[in-house]
Amino acid sequence: MKKLNFLLALLFLALPALTFAQNQKNVAAAKEVEALERQRFEAQVKKDYTVLEKVFADDLVYTHSNGKQNNKTEYIQSIRDGKSVYDKIDVEAVNVRAYNDGKAAVVNGTITIYQPNKPDGTPNVAHIKYVVVQVKDPKKGWQVVLWQSQKQPEVKS
Repeated sequence: MKKLNFLLALLFLALPALTFAQNQKNVAAAKEVEALERQRFEAQVKKDYTVLEKVFADDLVYTHSNGKQNNKTEYIQSIRDGKSVYDKIDVEAVNVRAYNDGKAAVVNGTITIYQPNKPDGTPNVAHIKYVVVQVKDPKKGWQVVLWQSQKQPEVKS
């Protein structure tokens, strides 16, 4: 009985340390994913296909704000073909929550996308709220498996 009580006491004392270690992994992962989100947006603007091929998972589901869905190949090709063009992407807010000892992350944020002017010369600006799911592949690192976005109403001043 004394042995059991001793083991239970050890377990009780070890739990906070285990929880702390898990939280530290999640905090580190969240910081890493936030930096990667910003890098990915920059790669979309610069048409850096090497980065895009790496950061998008092969089973990517990319849902645009108009509801159209692409897989990885289709989305990257849409950038190559000029169907998805980004002059600038401003990150307004980003929130990353990491899970599973820093092996998965859910990101939600707000961005402003600047695209080439409309045919009549007016600016083509979209305010977007988005959700991203990233997973950490042991060989490939962090990869986006899901993108979902929603256009926000234009803010009138």
